[in-house]
Amino acid sequence: MKRLLTILLLFGATTMIADLYESVEHKHANHGDVKIHYVVVGDESAPLVVMIHGFPDFWYTWRSQMEALQSDYRVVAVDLRGYNLSDKPEGVESYVMPLLVGDIQAVIASEERESAVVVGHDWGGAIAWNIAMTVPDAVDLLVILNLPHPAGLAREIANNPEQRENSAYAFRFQQPDAHLALTSQMLAGWVRDTDAREKYVEAFDKSNFESMLNYYKANYPRSDNTASQNLLPQETVKVNCPVLMFHGLDDTALLPGALNGTWNWLEKDLTLVTIPEAGHFVQQDRPEMINEVLVDWLARQLDRDKE
Repeated sequence: MKRLLTILLLFGATTMIADLYESVEHKHANHGDVKIHYVVVGDESAPLVVMIHGFPDFWYTWRSQMEALQSDYRVVAVDLRGYNLSDKPEGVESYVMPLLVGDIQAVIASEERESAVVVGHDWGGAIAWNIAMTVPDAVDLLVILNLPHPAGLAREIANNPEQRENSAYAFRFQQPDAHLALTSQMLAGWVRDTDAREKYVEAFDKSNFESMLNYYKANYPRSDNTASQNLLPQETVKVNCPVLMFHGLDDTALLPGALNGTWNWLEKDLTLVTIPEAGHFVQQDRPEMINEVLVDWLARQLDRDKE
């Protein structure tokens, strides 16, 4: 019966997604002088799930997952600093990983919680990994979409010629004036749904392109592998909670070789779901599969915690 209800929920989400954009509650969290915008659905007393987008994206990327989870969870979707309705502080130094981690801590605190299930994609995945490593008490469960563990990614960039070649875009983003070549229409070009693409263009018109690229300048490995970067904390700590990973195998930016050895950086169990014919934005390429696995995995993990 529970599985039937889940399937009905997932199918129903396809017709309800259009309403989500208008029905979410908009809130802000303060991290120092920086205001972080986020949206929320679900009951205030339900387990908290915090979802973090990547580049180039905004909170709306999680629309299908929010629909699937909202009946059983308090679901938050964040606009990262620099994006859409969040503040856009100046300077590369405003985008170093510890500050990004602090933004998510501020969102969790704004919801009057001490911890949450943390879900991240792309840069949101990098931030989620770092929260789990540096603030482990803030993360109940960790869900990562198309962002290998930062240690695995750094290893592949240093040693895998194909990954280095496919990271050339990120190295270009580290150039001082790279943001001048970007437009909202260009950044929204990957969005297949026409109605959704209009919302993306509107969100990117409100964003700061230089801020977006400061993530790469502040944290991504350099092309010469010698410059300092903040993709990992100074001391790599094993993640001490169960981890669910999704990886679309058609991702050309982040190759699956970086997934090898992930278990070496974890203390608890790892569930790895690789998805053929899905690309980097796996949560939109295969939303039904993502939602079905995510709903089931969260329920089993949280039921285990109650035992």
